[in-house]
Amino acid sequence: MKININKGVTAPKGFKAAGIHCGIKKSSLKKDLAIIYSDVTATACGVYTKNKVKGAPLLITKEHLNNKCAQAIIINSGNANTCTGDDGLEKAKKMASLCGKALNIKADDVLVASTGVIGVPLNIDAIKDGIPIAIAQLNSYGGHSAAEAIITTDTATKEISIEFQINGTPVVIGAMAKGSGMIHPNMATMLSFITTDLNIDAKLLKEALKSSVDISYNRVSVDGDSSTNDMVVILANGLANNDNINEKDHNYYTFLEALNTLNIHLAKEIAKDGEGATKLIECNVSGCKNEKSAEILAKSVINSSLVKTAIFGSDANWGRVLCALGYANTEFNPNLVTVEFACETDSILVCANGCYVEFDEGKAKEILLKDDVKININLHSGKASATAWGCDLTYDYVKINGDYRS
Repeated sequence: MKININKGVTAPKGFKAAGIHCGIKKSSLKKDLAIIYSDVTATACGVYTKNKVKGAPLLITKEHLNNKCAQAIIINSGNANTCTGDDGLEKAKKMASLCGKALNIKADDVLVASTGVIGVPLNIDAIKDGIPIAIAQLNSYGGHSAAEAIITTDTATKEISIEFQINGTPVVIGAMAKGSGMIHPNMATMLSFITTDLNIDAKLLKEALKSSVDISYNRVSVDGDSSTNDMVVILANGLANNDNINEKDHNYYTFLEALNTLNIHLAKEIAKDGEGATKLIECNVSGCKNEKSAEILAKSVINSSLVKTAIFGSDANWGRVLCALGYANTEFNPNLVTVEFACETDSILVCANGCYVEFDEGKAKEILLKDDVKININLHSGKASATAWGCDLTYDYVKINGDYRS
């Protein structure tokens, strides 16, 4: 498996992309419209936010994926087209129809996504004028410009591609994602678009995507706010010409391993780029009776505001970790818990059997000053484990969200 973090959605065969500024965002220096296009119709599926309030583009995309195929995706940033009523639905439909007509494909084969401010009417005229410009720029090197066009408060683009083999045939999977704030388990204001030239059965593609999302994007939290427009979609156009994957054999699991690697990388990038964040927090819970309980506990820790602020201040306040475990609403024995803080090169035990142990405060602070901080928790009650990712909570988070609309 070969990983490349400098290539994204156009790395697989037959995919083109482009990103431009069309006028939704005020600054002409900020791209706000992206298109991803496959040379042939692709097998496709998606996973969506569980928020009851859903953006118009998400509803249209779900409808268009009823036939399990797609050939293009159009995405705008700067406006979520959410809580905009019938007007928003009509504009989301129009985005698909305008894009489809310009590409000479069916509107039903175009997926739609939007991200940005909620409750503001979408400037469809800007998108209408921008579509032909973006299509004229579609090319096999346009993945990065498309990734630039989907970000909002992100500080950087998030892209990756992975090459692997199916029975000796090279296959590539690529992706781009955005997300920085309103990030919470079960996805939030995050979008992820995955492309692959793999030849795979539609049902198995859906199963693989759901399984992968559950251990990646659904284990990320920045601020506890689940958004309205989240989606992860994947297009598989089959142009690698590998033997069709139609059963859960070793080829399926080779693909799933690559998909998991890709999505976990992007999930961590989203957590690391949390609004105002200075540190990535990884919580590993082991020694649990079952994976679901381990997941609940890990999520509780990375979603705790007190844990997040302690990490921001490089304060080895392990009591906040125990507290977050305690209100996670899952059974465990507090008297068996051990906690350590770790970074890539070092670790320090701060709690054993649920109690304080002597530790070097200076060494602990040195570990917590790192950009990537791990909280390793062992419940000593089983063999199951789970990992979740978050970030520290800083002064800048309030500043960014206090003037988001202005």
